[in-house]
Amino acid sequence: MPTELHLAHSPCPNDTFIYHAWTQGLLEAAPPVRLTFADIDITNTACQRGEFDVAKVSFAALPYLAQDWQLLPTGGALGRGCGPLVVTKSLRRREDLNGARIAVPSQRSTAYLLFRLWAEGISPQHVEVVSFDQIMPQVLNGTYDAGLVIHEARFTYESLGLSCLEDLGQWWESTTGAPIPLGAIVAKRELDPEPITEAIRSSLKHAWAHPEASRAYVAEHAQELSAQVCQAHIDLYVNEFSYDLGEQGRAAVETLLGRAEKIGLVPGGKSWFD
Repeated sequence: MPTELHLAHSPCPNDTFIYHAWTQGLLEAAPPVRLTFADIDITNTACQRGEFDVAKVSFAALPYLAQDWQLLPTGGALGRGCGPLVVTKSLRRREDLNGARIAVPSQRSTAYLLFRLWAEGISPQHVEVVSFDQIMPQVLNGTYDAGLVIHEARFTYESLGLSCLEDLGQWWESTTGAPIPLGAIVAKRELDPEPITEAIRSSLKHAWAHPEASRAYVAEHAQELSAQVCQAHIDLYVNEFSYDLGEQGRAAVETLLGRAEKIGLVPGGKSWFD
């Protein structure tokens, strides 16, 4: 184990809530850690280059990382009623996406993988990766016909005058019955996963036991979100799967990546649970 682990996760409320105690030195027995805030589009590709020691990535990125990274059973984002949305100003039907310009947060995000599964047979004119905080503004100004939004955008899109063309979480759950695997925590394979897993679980237990302790820290990094939206974000994305993926969570991941592999959306031949 290195003398200091380099951890990367997003500045979103669910991540800052979970990792606050560990990254702020409140856990006596946890390994020392250095934090980098990074959007998931960055970590998905940075991990392929070997950056960081522990990172939050998309479950959709696991097939590209399985050789050098191990999936940890804790600290991620998986649940129900928390899926990405396809938002628009003017489109009304799935078929309207034919020939459309679409903004997505990452080409290797779970959100985009769900979109591709849902939109199989649709041929957009153009799909472009856009920072998730810029997707709704650029749909509003007409740069894109539709946007794939994640995180707290599900709480704010209506107030901006956008409508939901499809809730991909509802589509996924109604199609499979499984929870939605969104964000995963991975560690380099040469690292012992046990102390890292224990540090994350201890940090989460501290957050649940002392929610007021992280409130200012969460707000500081929440990109000017209201306290109500921050709490709604935490309530939605931090749950029992954050503590332990469990059999149900593992089955959901197998379902997602198995379906994607079957139609050639992700590479096959590797196990993400070894």
